[in-house]
Amino acid sequence: MIPILKVSGTHREVGRQIGEATAAVVRAAVAFDDALPPDRTRGEQLDLARAHRDVTVAATPWLVDEIDGAAEGAGVEPLALFAASIEEIWDVRPSQAGARAGAGRCSDLVAGPPATADGHLWVGHNNDLARTAEEDIVAIEWRVPGEPVVFSLGIGPWISVGWNDAGLSLTGNELSPTDDRVGVSRLLMVREQLTARSIDEAVTMALRPDRASSYNTVFAHRDGRVVNVEGSAGDAETWGLDEHGALAHTNHYVHPRMLSYEGDPEYAVSSSVRFERACALLADAAPGAIDAAWLRAAISDHATSPAICRHKGDSARSHTVFWCIADVTAGDIRYGAGPPCDSVEQRYAFS
Repeated sequence: MIPILKVSGTHREVGRQIGEATAAVVRAAVAFDDALPPDRTRGEQLDLARAHRDVTVAATPWLVDEIDGAAEGAGVEPLALFAASIEEIWDVRPSQAGARAGAGRCSDLVAGPPATADGHLWVGHNNDLARTAEEDIVAIEWRVPGEPVVFSLGIGPWISVGWNDAGLSLTGNELSPTDDRVGVSRLLMVREQLTARSIDEAVTMALRPDRASSYNTVFAHRDGRVVNVEGSAGDAETWGLDEHGALAHTNHYVHPRMLSYEGDPEYAVSSSVRFERACALLADAAPGAIDAAWLRAAISDHATSPAICRHKGDSARSHTVFWCIADVTAGDIRYGAGPPCDSVEQRYAFS
């Protein structure tokens, strides 16, 4: 079972509470000397992190307050934890020798009318990390005065997916853009986006001009809108559901205009297997057939290699460490640890 942590207070206070509760994970994250990129010292890595931190403090200081609070709660150096939060200064290309095992690989399937049985908007997501990460997944309910209540799944203070009581859903997929730069890290931007009260506000946050890079971010809202943001540091394309009410994405650029930003073409071939399978499943669904059970079966699919559902016995390094299915319209989230084909369902609903 994935533990749930409920935190409340100022940004500094919620960060401190998360740091205390996930101290083992935080302390392991800052012990990164053996994971440094080739020919780079710890001091040089911290200098790079400091440059990103300066931009973030100037633009969105509360993001730094939360990370500093987590560092305080876990008893670690704040700059070191900030460095662990900046994916752009680490090797996250999965096909490269020595790539971090924690690099995230994920699959998203989204459906709305006319594809869904109840006319609601549904999102299914598998989150693939190193197999050992499964035990570190935590669900967090965030309550900061003046902001929407947020429910998230991730590791330590870092959010992989999340939702808020203003009706926003955020899932997505890690990409390997070629134009990374000094700026606000994409990992920290996820936390900011979950404070948005509308999908337009969330998209604006995802496209902030001072970003260091970008994920492919899938935004959905209880008002029925879906916006997929396939971005890099300096460019992006957006689109929504197709005419059948469906959308899928995995871990490579698919929009024709964004293909030139693909930094890991070798992995893109592998990612496209999952993408094409997800698209086929959605296309083959009869109108009005998609519901929670259909999505659970789809994200449990093993028909391809690599499969959408990835676990013991697969040749890939990545393992589905958690899954989630959200009725975005109703604000009801089902989720569980490990692959969805063999997992205990947990549930969270916004009141």
